[in-house]
Amino acid sequence: MKEVILVKYGEMALKGLNKGSFEDILIKQIKYRLRPLGRFGYQAAQSTIYIEPLEETIRLEDVIDRLQKVFGIATICRAAVCEKDFNDIREKAVSYLQETFEDIRTFKVEAKRADKHFPMKSPEICRELGGILNEAFPDVSVDVHDPEVTVMVDIRDTNAYVYAGKLRGAGGLPLGCSGKAMLLLSGGIDSPVAGYMMAKRGVSVTAIHFVSPPYTSDRARLKVEELAQKMTEYCGDIKFFCVPFTEIQEELKRRCPEEYFTILMRRLMMLIAQEIAKQEECSALITGESIGQVASQTMQAMVCTDAVCRIPVFRPCVGLDKTEIIEIARKIDTFDISIQPYEDCCTVFTPRHPKIRPRLDQIEQAQENGHFEEMIQRAVEGTESKLFRVIR
Repeated sequence: MKEVILVKYGEMALKGLNKGSFEDILIKQIKYRLRPLGRFGYQAAQSTIYIEPLEETIRLEDVIDRLQKVFGIATICRAAVCEKDFNDIREKAVSYLQETFEDIRTFKVEAKRADKHFPMKSPEICRELGGILNEAFPDVSVDVHDPEVTVMVDIRDTNAYVYAGKLRGAGGLPLGCSGKAMLLLSGGIDSPVAGYMMAKRGVSVTAIHFVSPPYTSDRARLKVEELAQKMTEYCGDIKFFCVPFTEIQEELKRRCPEEYFTILMRRLMMLIAQEIAKQEECSALITGESIGQVASQTMQAMVCTDAVCRIPVFRPCVGLDKTEIIEIARKIDTFDISIQPYEDCCTVFTPRHPKIRPRLDQIEQAQENGHFEEMIQRAVEGTESKLFRVIR
């Protein structure tokens, strides 16, 4: 029996005259993710993308697994293709739904008739097919109010489709429709979650990481690269930048008041990230900060950090507590990598009593005393890059 996958999207359907451009981006993303699995046919109609495998060796389970990580998809349905003839629909429905009906006790039938020339109206299709299924599976009864499974009959221009149940997609908007931003990717739990959350809103993510050898190890860098690779499952291909930061951190320790160290370090990171973001045509920075989580993430500290920025700084985790962030990290499978015991440069020279309510004028004065301009330029010039692609 011929099967297809129906991909449906949610908020994209509300985009009005712009809907077509969002749809084009989503189809492009789907094609890129599915290309390694084989050849497919694609058709879009009425907020649904029809994906037809064109090779017998393609496993639909593999297709669905990849589709569930593509932003812009609300639900995914596996469906049987039928002729636009009720006799064919009922025969294939009984055969196709047999395995599904072995594990349920109640169902109902719904029908959508996009082709108004089909001789039966939707209520009639529901009534007739419901009776046939009830007769074929006598242990399963009809419940129109709270069924375990809803059987859908979708009558389109060329074919009819029968399916039962829906799988949730990743939601959000397709990657690339909202521009490009640079994620400050540490080795912690929060920043991969922040990148995921911005990607869900259609932002293409580029990542930047700071290293301070010999204070940070090669293993710590490899951990962050592992995080970047894992994030590609949802965020698509990620260009990764690694910045040498030792000289700046040692200079900060020598010249600046200890209580300002963390905030000054964050400001200098932002300056470097902005320079590389400009080269990469990124319109914003992304951080994993959550307000009040640590001393450098108070509102006053964030104000001092943002004052050095010429582009927006997005903090999608800012209102989440740690439990909520961990829940998302587990969902996207970055948590176990993040908790590996290899510390990044943010833990180097950590002050004993950091300033939690810093004044901007004092921070700016301390930064001026350090004369960091040439060191920032050397850090930018010494930055290495690498591209992490979605695993094929």
